[in-house]
Amino acid sequence: MSAFAPSPQQAAAIKAIVNWYGDPHRHSQVFRLFGYAGSGKSTITSHAIDALGLTAASRDGAGGGGVLFAAFTGKAALVMTRKGTPASTIHSLIYRVSEATPEEIERVEKEAAELRERLGRLPAAEQMFAMERLKRLELRLADIHVPRFILNDQSPVRDADLIVLDEVSMVGAEMATDLLAFGKPILVLGDPGQLPPIKGEGAFTDVAPDVMLTEIHRQAGESAIIRLATMARQSEPIPYGEHDTFVWKMRRSDVAPAQFLNGGQVICGRNATRLFLNSAMKQAAGFPAAYPRGAGEKIICLKNRHDLGLVNGMFLDLSDIRDESPLVFSAAVRTEDGQTVSGRQRFYKGHFDDHVAFDAERLRRDWRDMRGLIETVWGYAITCHKSQGSQWENIIVYDDGLGRTREDRARWLYTAITRAERGLVILD
Repeated sequence: MSAFAPSPQQAAAIKAIVNWYGDPHRHSQVFRLFGYAGSGKSTITSHAIDALGLTAASRDGAGGGGVLFAAFTGKAALVMTRKGTPASTIHSLIYRVSEATPEEIERVEKEAAELRERLGRLPAAEQMFAMERLKRLELRLADIHVPRFILNDQSPVRDADLIVLDEVSMVGAEMATDLLAFGKPILVLGDPGQLPPIKGEGAFTDVAPDVMLTEIHRQAGESAIIRLATMARQSEPIPYGEHDTFVWKMRRSDVAPAQFLNGGQVICGRNATRLFLNSAMKQAAGFPAAYPRGAGEKIICLKNRHDLGLVNGMFLDLSDIRDESPLVFSAAVRTEDGQTVSGRQRFYKGHFDDHVAFDAERLRRDWRDMRGLIETVWGYAITCHKSQGSQWENIIVYDDGLGRTREDRARWLYTAITRAERGLVILD
């Protein structure tokens, strides 16, 4: 491990983690290490694990023991893996998928159809019960296509020495309860300034952290990105103009969508803004077609396909694209890491159709035909929630005013700004 000279705050954090883990009567199964962007959470974790004499476990749990690393999103796990820490999503680590079989779907559909056909002929006394049964069947049919995750009692977590979770602000109460059920010590890393989950607050941020890091170490204290992120977190107004050579705040009216193409990854707040920006940017890039047509188009994966090595939030390069049906196209696939996915793959068109005409009922209507298809969409602009766990060298933050309260706005803008590593343009 490279030489490391911790600050007093960092040294105290490492000591606290080591003492917590080594205490057979530890007061809590969970140790919370929180800190704002640049405070060194990952570095501290690495050195604490080294001080404990632990090593990373294999992601499949082979051999047992060791430290398992996981994140809430597939993209966050991918970022951790790229930085040298093999990580999985929490879902893939502790859950297994339970899906309705074709036979079960057929049985429910048949029963519902038969009940509808008989309903008018039933005696009045029986119709009430039949209608209630039909309602339950229709509710089941409405979501029978949705995969259900159940706790995997054979998870490698059961043999691990320590679980380390990153992006902890995204973890909900149910998932936290399931993790705790394995009885293993859990070190959670979090940034209380970031966005909470879309539904509900982060389960691990409901009490004070064991250690809260406040000193900035990843970038110099004078870093414009960190300075603006701190202003956003504290709800201070960010002035227009140049804050550093590659850090600006400008008015949206001063920049056309075509100029966004050279500015890095665009991050916005609202889904409607994402649809608008993607349509405008792909047109400006010379890709007017409704669906992908070839290499160079910016495509993002929307759901994990671990069997293909694809994760939610990963950018893909598609080539040799062929139209197959109104809902399907096929293509050769290469990931943003340059890995080629073996064979031709089939893709769902519906998310691209939403850029032409948004349809809130599309997914419910297409669920049967979507099974087994890869779900992707234009990735020129993405929402801030989709960006969590990722970083880019340069980003454009398209501030569309998302946030019902002052705290919501502060978290949104702080999260978006901290996705930038070098260049940042804020537009409002």
